[in-house]
Amino acid sequence: MTDVLMSPVTPQAAEDDTLMARVAARDAAAFRALIEAHAGKAHRIGWRMLGDVVEAEDVAQEAMLKLWEQADKWQAGGAGVGAWLNRVATNLCLDRLRRRRFSSDEDVPERVDETPLADARIDADWMRNRAMQAVQALPDRQRAAIVLTYYEECSNLAAAEILNLNIKAFESLLLRARQALKSGLGDVRLARQGGAA
Repeated sequence: MTDVLMSPVTPQAAEDDTLMARVAARDAAAFRALIEAHAGKAHRIGWRMLGDVVEAEDVAQEAMLKLWEQADKWQAGGAGVGAWLNRVATNLCLDRLRRRRFSSDEDVPERVDETPLADARIDADWMRNRAMQAVQALPDRQRAAIVLTYYEECSNLAAAEILNLNIKAFESLLLRARQALKSGLGDVRLARQGGAA
């Protein structure tokens, strides 16, 4: 297991290296510590890319299982478990999205909010849902670029490495994703204004 990012070793990465050495020796307590520290990141990537809580949980569990299974291949001195999980979770999501295209024509079910909210809250929720739908409508790799950059706050370089792209190719991909989102959200705003009239 190679650590993809070649950034300086942070205190978290050094702690991860220590825990990974223990996990390689099959120390369950060390693995639980890694799960507590990092599984949430894999889950967030899964939810934002797939739009489904259950699938996000599956992605997080699968990513952590891969970490357990490949612990003996861990190379200390890299960017840490978080960076490794970014790549693994993103790739698992991209795989699921590819399979989804070939195996299902079903739309993602809409969530119903049954609690009454103030107008401002309703509008904010409406826009947030439309933004998530716009992200979900992006092609897979554009969606990954948006999720990694804006939701997981990866640098362009880190996100490029996760997606196996050079920095120029990643920035071009991110630019296309932003343009598609802007266009999609512009249409949504116009539809909302037209619906309110």
